[in-house]
Order: sequence, then C-alpha cells, then structure tokens
Amino acid sequence: MAFSYTDAFVTLAATDSETLVRFYSQLLDQQPKPYIENVYAEFQISGLRLGIFKPKPNHLQEFENSAQSGMSLCMEVDDLEDAIAHLTRMGYRPPGEMITASHGLEIYAYDPEGNRLILHQSCY
Repeated sequence: MAFSYTDAFVTLAATDSETLVRFYSQLLDQQPKPYIENVYAEFQISGLRLGIFKPKPNHLQEFENSAQSGMSLCMEVDDLEDAIAHLTRMGYRPPGEMITASHGLEIYAYDPEGNRLILHQSCY
C-alpha cells in the first residue's frame, strides 16, 4: 500500500522572494496567506495539478539547459488574450507567440526569477 498524504504543493525558491511575492500577488489578484516577509508566502490556487509533458522540438533547448528548470507552472485560463494583456500591463509581456498544442492554445511567460509559466486555454 502506498503512503497516505493530505495535500501537495509546489514551491519556488528565490533569493529575492519579495519580488516574486509582489509578482504573484498581482498575477493572481490575491495576497499570500500565510505570509512571513522575506521568509515564506503561500498562495491558494484551486485545482493544482501535476503535468508531465514532452516539449516540442523547437523548445527542447530551453528544457535541456541545466541552468533552467524542467518544471513549469501551468495555469489554465478562460481567455488567453486577457491573460496576456494582464501580464503585459504588469510589465511581463510573454516573449513568444501563442501556439496551438494538442489540448488548446498556450503561451510561455516567465516570472521575475525566470520560472516558466505556461498559460493555457483549453479547446475542449
């Protein structure tokens, strides 16, 4: 029998954690709870899922670079254009174009520490 667990979550490490706290507070339109300045901040995001995927050939180099993580924070959005506009207003315009994946439209963006965000709009 497998071990028992009650919850799972993803954490991002950053030497300048307050920059990420401000970024995610603005992106998610919420304040962290619990929050200990310069120590720990937590955001409640509904429906956290762990996805494992094989990158498209034109993105392989990004994933193979040992200086970058293979992890992505994937966020499903209702309207990808609105999400891109929100990031742009925050000063974080995604560097690429929207792409069509097997599961819908998506775009890569990055937080201030370079952590990869995949914003995804389902086609189903």
